[in-house]
Amino acid sequence: MSEKNIIAEAFVKGKAFIPFVTCGDPNLDVTEQLICAMADVGADLIELGIPFSDPTAEGPVIQAANERALATGVTTDKVFDMVARVQGKISIPLVFMTYANVLFSYGLDRFCKRAAQVGIAGVILPDVPYEEKAEFETVCNEYGLELVSLIAPNSSDRVAMIAKEAKGFVYCVSSLGVTGERSSFEQNLADMIATIRDNTTTPCAIGFGISTPEQAKAMAGISDGAIVGSAIVKLCAQHGADCVPYIAEYVKAMKQAL
Repeated sequence: MSEKNIIAEAFVKGKAFIPFVTCGDPNLDVTEQLICAMADVGADLIELGIPFSDPTAEGPVIQAANERALATGVTTDKVFDMVARVQGKISIPLVFMTYANVLFSYGLDRFCKRAAQVGIAGVILPDVPYEEKAEFETVCNEYGLELVSLIAPNSSDRVAMIAKEAKGFVYCVSSLGVTGERSSFEQNLADMIATIRDNTTTPCAIGFGISTPEQAKAMAGISDGAIVGSAIVKLCAQHGADCVPYIAEYVKAMKQAL
């Protein structure tokens, strides 16, 4: 893996803005254009969703994007090929967000090896709890991939334990439930972030439900960055193959708000 793909680099220039897109929605050529466009306007790290038939952590917006992508014939191999094509065009880290079954069906060792070959910096698996992460982390470590930990508001006494072993960045879940835009967030987020900071120097970013510049600024105010998925995926659904300039404009505004 190239030196540029170290996740920590996304956080060295101040608050990080981390957009998410579902690979292959509306098609992989557009996803490739989106990655380049978002990097150009200030995204610090990009999460790439590998489509899966049962994305349990996702709300209706991203579930529908998974269905659209799979319907067009997107496969994990095709996603890898797209990432390989884009790597020479950008200088920010890319991470996969997907599900354990995707790695198992592809072959855990084979998946991690290929991800490292195409320059992926890390993997986020929202359906793998802390107690079951060792099986994945051992193989990720072998290939230089960071397995990103998620911490939710109901993690309570487990927050410190998870934070102590966190790598790449800590994905702080803003609210209980699935992804999707929200008007309010958990009240104890600042306390959760404080506990994380007491137990690790790994950066932490907040995701789930952020959609406006004001929300992004507020969340980045108490953490090291903001993650936005559903609001971007909604623009993909609205504009289809013409979504790139709309999403670039949105990402630029969000990054400026931080």
